[in-house]
Amino acid sequence: MTKKMTFNETEILEQLDLAFNETPSKYYPVGQPKDIKYNFFLNLEHGYFETAGNRIHLYADSTKWVIVFEKNGYQNRGTCAEIILDYIGNCIDYPVEKYPDSNCISNSSCIILIDPTEFERIENKEGDEMETFELIGQNIKEIKIRDKVVSFDNNYKNYEQVGIEVRDYDNPKKLIGFGNLIRYLHETNPTVISATENEIRKHIPKDIPKLMTIEAFHFVSAYEKANPPSQQETYQLIAKVLTTRDTTNWKPQQKPNNSWKNWESGHI
Repeated sequence: MTKKMTFNETEILEQLDLAFNETPSKYYPVGQPKDIKYNFFLNLEHGYFETAGNRIHLYADSTKWVIVFEKNGYQNRGTCAEIILDYIGNCIDYPVEKYPDSNCISNSSCIILIDPTEFERIENKEGDEMETFELIGQNIKEIKIRDKVVSFDNNYKNYEQVGIEVRDYDNPKKLIGFGNLIRYLHETNPTVISATENEIRKHIPKDIPKLMTIEAFHFVSAYEKANPPSQQETYQLIAKVLTTRDTTNWKPQQKPNNSWKNWESGHI
């Protein structure tokens, strides 16, 4: 006798809608009265985050399901390149930041790719204030990404060939911007800035099977509140894949548009 499913497409879409509207779900820990709870959804237009790559990971068995949104890029003004993982599902070990008077509970986890110290090392030291702001020095040959040293390509023409616009104003030497770097790595060496399977699984059950990773999909602005996930083909198909555990149900008709080239981000 087949074990009865404990979740369905409706529940999955409801949980996606809650995250889309920044409302914590019933699966969040109760916590204390002063605790703050955040429920994040994939956002490719964040003003303080210059998006590079993004993917969706799906996990499920007969009783548990998880969707993991992965996004990487450069946190402008924050001088940090990172991966952001947002978790939606019924079996998440929610990240908790503890403070003296309260806790912060969220569905989001951050992985540092390039920290502020490394950006300070590679930042251009010559010229006026704008020529040194978030631009990489001409003599930099290597950059440390996590614990790996990666060769740095400072030829702006190579960046333009993959669709990256290197800024002209206050940049006579056509130096590569911090955000340009992460987008270039996404286009030429995406593995070095992508989350590993172990990193993705940090907040979900170790025994839950992975169904698939979706690299290309149709995305609707997170600010278009009149069109929640439950009304979108992308998430309706994801719900079907999760409930059936059959990846052949991923048959989108809408054209993928989730490339950073289609969305403005990191402009604040």
